[in-house]
Amino acid sequence: MSLSKDTAPNDSRPTTSRRSPSLFGQLVYLASLRDLDTGRYEHQGVAKNLDEAALDKTLRETHAAVFAEWLSLDLERQKADLLSYLSALGGDPHAVLEAWLHEAPYKMLTPPSAEQAECQLYLSDLRTLLELLKAEEEVG
Repeated sequence: MSLSKDTAPNDSRPTTSRRSPSLFGQLVYLASLRDLDTGRYEHQGVAKNLDEAALDKTLRETHAAVFAEWLSLDLERQKADLLSYLSALGGDPHAVLEAWLHEAPYKMLTPPSAEQAECQLYLSDLRTLLELLKAEEEVG
């Protein structure tokens, strides 16, 4: 997935490419661009076109916007989006659910600018969705 200079309709922020059709996939991708040691966002493909500070600012704002958009979804839409992401991963969805429930790698997906209440809502929603998906898997 790469950052594109295209923008969504009525939106001035750059969008991620559509290789991941899910909002959650975009969140995962954007979080992966942040260097956990420095906190700066980096993207080799776009770095040629922007200086480091502008690139960091753009990716930081895009990450925050995608995170806010995810939070604005109701649980039903979050569930559908998460299922879309999981389907795109391929492999064993059961193994992913188990790993996420036990190791919680999704905690690393919040943008640095997120308020504590937003992080708590995100974590609560995601934990609920994972538990729901696990229960549905056991019934089905």
